[in-house]
Amino acid sequence: MSQNRRVVITGTGLLTALGTGTEKNWQALIAGKSGIGKITRFETGKLKTNFAGEMKDFVAEDFLDRKEARRMDPFCQFALAGAELAMRESQMPIGLEKANGYDPERVGVIVGSGIGGLQAFEESVLIGQEKGYDRLSPFFILKMIANMAPGRISMRFNCKGANWGPVSACSTSAHAIGEAWRQIKWGELDAAIAGGAEAAVTPIGIGGFEAMKALSQRSDDPATASRPFDKDRDGFVMGEGAGIVCLEEYESARKRGATILAEITGYAANSDAHHETAPAPEHEGAQRCMRLALKSAGLKPEDIGYVNAHGTSTPFNDLHETKAIKRVFGEHARKLMVSSTKSMTGHMLGAAGGAEAIICSLVLMRGIIPPTINLQNPDPECDLDYVPNKAREAWVNAVMSNSFGFGGTNATLVLQRVK
Repeated sequence: MSQNRRVVITGTGLLTALGTGTEKNWQALIAGKSGIGKITRFETGKLKTNFAGEMKDFVAEDFLDRKEARRMDPFCQFALAGAELAMRESQMPIGLEKANGYDPERVGVIVGSGIGGLQAFEESVLIGQEKGYDRLSPFFILKMIANMAPGRISMRFNCKGANWGPVSACSTSAHAIGEAWRQIKWGELDAAIAGGAEAAVTPIGIGGFEAMKALSQRSDDPATASRPFDKDRDGFVMGEGAGIVCLEEYESARKRGATILAEITGYAANSDAHHETAPAPEHEGAQRCMRLALKSAGLKPEDIGYVNAHGTSTPFNDLHETKAIKRVFGEHARKLMVSSTKSMTGHMLGAAGGAEAIICSLVLMRGIIPPTINLQNPDPECDLDYVPNKAREAWVNAVMSNSFGFGGTNATLVLQRVK
């Protein structure tokens, strides 16, 4: 099998607090809008955190029949909707017949979730406590387990290749895309649906992260709560949604006349091996991950024009990611444009890397860098060009997307314009 096949993105499905669909999200991102607001789905009660990046316009029945939707946790609904949108954009001709252009046995689905069916878990625990555990729904386990997202996507589109879902905290969907890229590059697959979905804006989800003191407490003005690289940042803001892409081998995509959005040319994954939640000093693991991704892409640091930072708006992450970028890029770091789109979407946990890879593909296609909003009082130790508050027109040929997760897990993707 060849190990040098090119892999391109031909379809995207982006769902965030800014809206359902890639174009709706892009227009909001370049306008610098925030999707963060008061939680409407449940009563926050004694929780100090009463805001998040909720999916406000999502209607499951736009993508699923009502009976099917009731049998799924929201994270799985988001994943299927993202896959549907990506497939529509891609017009990838897979289905029941090999004559459609792709052999279903060589089309995979690698879609993960950092947490999985948290809402289903909460609801079932309450039913068990109030009515007895013999009254649980027969669909409880199927709604909860994370691999039902790729499983259901494969059934929907008859994808019979590799089918699995990584679970690696906030690096999940970047890992999913990277591993799908590897399988296509190495000739094990011809195409894949890849990314991640998350729906952890629930009482126990918010309560759990609040107990860790990881969330912002800026409840007086939620839209400004996510403020990466700002001196007054005080934690991340929970978001939800999905980021799903269609990946194809370049020659096959070109032959069928697909619109190629971007090429993935590099990927790396590694570990800090340091601490459950805190990054290694100066984000040493992230440094190695970025260097490995550059090596994988065959690029020099100065070839990268934009970095979509992990940029969570937590004191430790933003500082150490800044230091890592400066170490990896050297003098070129001063010329780099860096931004955190989590300032607008919130932190989508396991879906973040997929969403941000899609954003990177749009940066390459459209020549606009989305901003880091709410950067009003820059941290003097975070001293890079974070494209503050307003989008910037700039054509770049190569971009990098960073994803770092609890447990010290790191993933970096490199994307390039297709020439």
